[in-house]
Amino acid sequence: MNGLKNKGKFLRDVWHLTKSYWQSEEKRKAYVLLATIVALTLGVVYMLVQLNKWNNAFYNALQNYQTEMIFDQLIRFSWLAVIYIILAVYAFYLQQVLVVNWRRWLTNRYIDEWLKNKTYYRLQMFGSDTDNPDQRISEDVRLFVEMTLKFSIGLLKALCTFVSFVFILYELSGSLEFTFGGKVWHINGYLVWVALVYSVLGTWITHVVGRKLVSLNFIQQRYEADFRFSMMRMRENAESVAFYSGEQQEGGVFKKRFRLLLDNFWQIVQKQKQLVWLNSGYSQIAIIFPFVVVMPRYLRKEITLGGLMQVASAFGRVQDSLSYFVDMYASLAEWRAVVERLTGFGLHMREVKQENPQLYLDRVVSSDAAIAASKLQVELPGDKVLLADVNFTLEHGPHKNILIKGASGSGKSTLLRAISGIWPYVRGTLTIPSAEKLMFIPQKPYLPLGTLREALLYPGTRQKTDEELVMLLEQCRIGYLAKDLYVEADWSHVLSGGEQQRLAFVRALIYQPEWLFLDEATSALDEATEAVMYKLVEQLMPTTTVVSIGHRSTLNSFHQIEMFIDKERQSVTERML
Repeated sequence: MNGLKNKGKFLRDVWHLTKSYWQSEEKRKAYVLLATIVALTLGVVYMLVQLNKWNNAFYNALQNYQTEMIFDQLIRFSWLAVIYIILAVYAFYLQQVLVVNWRRWLTNRYIDEWLKNKTYYRLQMFGSDTDNPDQRISEDVRLFVEMTLKFSIGLLKALCTFVSFVFILYELSGSLEFTFGGKVWHINGYLVWVALVYSVLGTWITHVVGRKLVSLNFIQQRYEADFRFSMMRMRENAESVAFYSGEQQEGGVFKKRFRLLLDNFWQIVQKQKQLVWLNSGYSQIAIIFPFVVVMPRYLRKEITLGGLMQVASAFGRVQDSLSYFVDMYASLAEWRAVVERLTGFGLHMREVKQENPQLYLDRVVSSDAAIAASKLQVELPGDKVLLADVNFTLEHGPHKNILIKGASGSGKSTLLRAISGIWPYVRGTLTIPSAEKLMFIPQKPYLPLGTLREALLYPGTRQKTDEELVMLLEQCRIGYLAKDLYVEADWSHVLSGGEQQRLAFVRALIYQPEWLFLDEATSALDEATEAVMYKLVEQLMPTTTVVSIGHRSTLNSFHQIEMFIDKERQSVTERML
């Protein structure tokens, strides 16, 4: 019963993942391609029927030493083969065109969903059930599209082949006569029933042997991704590892994850070995089986050599079509694992978008320039309260900069996340200007892959001339980078921490927000350079209110208000500096 439920759920999941593309704005082009592929596939099956008939004529000519007929049939075979090849090639080609179109559309859809409402952030922070979303989008989407189309077209071809050849086989089989229980039995078209029993038995045995492959393939993909991620993470933090001389511990982590990968892979190999034994024996027996069954009729001269070869060919086609799941079982297990991973990924994205149903934040976007919180409560996952029933108002305007202080772990950065709207565990009321008036700079600024110019203009909603960018680089004391504006690099690894923080100030000067939130954004700068950055903001962004998190006493001179977060009382107090 559970097996039927699981199969039903699997088919529903496949349909859910499939229907979105076939109901999309590209559905007309998709259906035209699919219809053409189906027509070509039916053409391939038709050519197989013609080749089956050719067997009869050719081998009869051989048996009767009909030289002229033999060469006529060889010429006929050449034409049949050419047509078959053309149909098969274009069926494959158009199938790949459909795969590319479908994969492009589905990948774009998953990327949009992953980025929408900062789902990528929430999955990273709170979506513990989802591992390696990048692999889901890059690899699993590709495998799903390829396998879904492959199995659908393959099943159609198997069904059409069966329907086409089962009648041929039925007519050629004749009648099997035997005595059992004192009664004479006649079975018309007995080879059809033999092929059916043979295939059903092979499919059942294959399922019993290989059903564990689904879970093993699912786990294998996770172990492979975890192993790649561990090495990628070390590459991104190579300098820190080198300073600590942490190579031995990192190597231990790599080898531990690789052992898990290999152990699971070895279980897959053992299962696949059993399937290879089964499939190899099954397919080899199928070659000789129809000859054994039909040979008595041939020896009694009830059928000709051509008839024998035609029967063998028809039996093979019927048996192949009925044995489709036997031949594809290992791939079907992988397909099922892919469907489960993609379905789970989509489910987890929907779950994190719902935020936390127990918490409710009334986020009011106001034309008023101030930021106000009423009965604001900020929590961590697990219902741990950081700030309880906090009320404050941050006024906008010159000489109203705010410095947020507090012990480590008191919730300073989390408060900024709540204000920005990316932290879901918040309740109360927050009145805030529109998002384009706010800019948040973390301690480690994000630098995208690409040119330095693209990194400066990130996220790309403002444009500046090269001359303006060079001037801003000079003012932020990184003018020596001006020559690299059009150089592509991984700038987060090329630039030092201090250079990255100065580049973030260039970005702030480009965008000129009304509110600038700096989360320890000068921690890698010396005090003199820090002072230069704050003075630049004061001079070139006179209408901007700065909200800073920091521990240095030197920051006091650039702020007029101190907001202190009391970790024990879970409260906020304000005072003038």
